[in-house]
Amino acid sequence: MGRQTGVNQGKDPLSGFPLPPNAGLLTFRVLDPFGEPVREAQYTLSDSRGRKVVKGETDPFGWVVVLVPLGEYRMAISSNGFTPYRGDASVRQGGTLVPLGDITLHAAPTLPLPEPGEWEIEAAHTRIGFSARHIGLGRVYGSFGNFAGAIRIGDTMERSAMHVVIDAASIDTKVRMRDTHLRSADFLDVERFPTLEFYSDRFVHRGGHHWAITGGLTLHGVTRTVTLDAEYNGLRVGMEGETRGAVRATTELHREDYTINWQTMLARNIAVVGSSIKIDLDIQIVPKGTELEFK
Repeated sequence: MGRQTGVNQGKDPLSGFPLPPNAGLLTFRVLDPFGEPVREAQYTLSDSRGRKVVKGETDPFGWVVVLVPLGEYRMAISSNGFTPYRGDASVRQGGTLVPLGDITLHAAPTLPLPEPGEWEIEAAHTRIGFSARHIGLGRVYGSFGNFAGAIRIGDTMERSAMHVVIDAASIDTKVRMRDTHLRSADFLDVERFPTLEFYSDRFVHRGGHHWAITGGLTLHGVTRTVTLDAEYNGLRVGMEGETRGAVRATTELHREDYTINWQTMLARNIAVVGSSIKIDLDIQIVPKGTELEFK
């Protein structure tokens, strides 16, 4: 749990803070193994039934000061590059300040990176999905079923590159009429622009298992710079002895950046999805030329 400190020791600057009779201030600081504060670490406090009571992140000095009801809690703390922390916290009657002291996060174990060379996306275990808010309703979910991708791993990951080509007509939202409309000139215009393409040669390590992959996405005949927030999940040996790497990545697109005009379609009384589109990628890669029995 880290170093424990007493309640209301010395001259407490928060001693005059007005508190409800059934609440207390829970305070703690999150540090790295070198004693430096971990800023923007995510914390969650849950009650004995597993219900989330409060969540947030540490301040620039690694501190959390939060007002919570009296009770016993389970606390979870996570930050990029560190092993998640879990422990108990108690906020009891009679103390205006309940400090936990310093909590030290330990560096997460490193994952082996793919060997330098040519790799390719293994389509059978990869999903290129998206979601967007439907005007006046909920969210629309979909995916692209036909795509191919190649990744060249350099002598360091920072010197790697990737190229992905997606068949625009393979869009699938599970509604045939909507898919036909999405393929039309109102949206993807697949007759004129049959593919979506992404190319990147900029891989930037953000710490831990997280990377930023920045490149150009060409959609609807327009190319814009896009950054994928990628989480590398390591290497595994598959059922047929093949080496596999796994990556999950997300980004967000805006249709207006690709000349798909939302306001024009509204004026024509066309029911459309919202402007912002969230992209979710679950990717598995294998060395190029890997022979698999299933396709």
